[in-house]
Amino acid sequence: MKKFLFLIAALAGGFAMNAQGIDLGIKAGANFANFQGDIDSDGITSFHAGLALELNLVPMFSVQAEGLFSSQGAKYDNAFGAAEDINLDYISVPVLAKFYVVPGKLSLMAGPQFSFLVNDAKDAFETKSFDLAASGGVELKIIMGLFAQARYNIGLTNVSDNSDVDVKNGVFQLSVGYYF
Repeated sequence: MKKFLFLIAALAGGFAMNAQGIDLGIKAGANFANFQGDIDSDGITSFHAGLALELNLVPMFSVQAEGLFSSQGAKYDNAFGAAEDINLDYISVPVLAKFYVVPGKLSLMAGPQFSFLVNDAKDAFETKSFDLAASGGVELKIIMGLFAQARYNIGLTNVSDNSDVDVKNGVFQLSVGYYF
């Protein structure tokens, strides 16, 4: 019951914030993830979902922060030659500057993404609990709060705890969402 009341309060607050130049929304989509670096891997397809908050500062510029569950990783051949999936689940917090090319419709976005590991592939290799990435992409606001995004996140920190191996996340994301 408490969770339900919190959800209602959050949605009501989102509607109130919308009038003040703040848009609250939800988004979900596909992740096309792979590792970059010293490991020979193939990409996997997974998903991401969460909340987006856009602070409209001026007509041509805003800041967008998100809280996402993001499943990433890769597929590689282990020491025995068998294909093995490495699934890394993160809570990701991208903070993006948005520059509107077409005011209120089309924007370019870039900024850092801070990711915190919540589930790792312990059998494959030891992973770090934090991942920093640089994100860049484009957003199109379609109609009545509906939007679509395409974004690439390139890892800046090593995913592996082993300092002899350089492995970084690379994730292409396609999303759809709705601003309330």
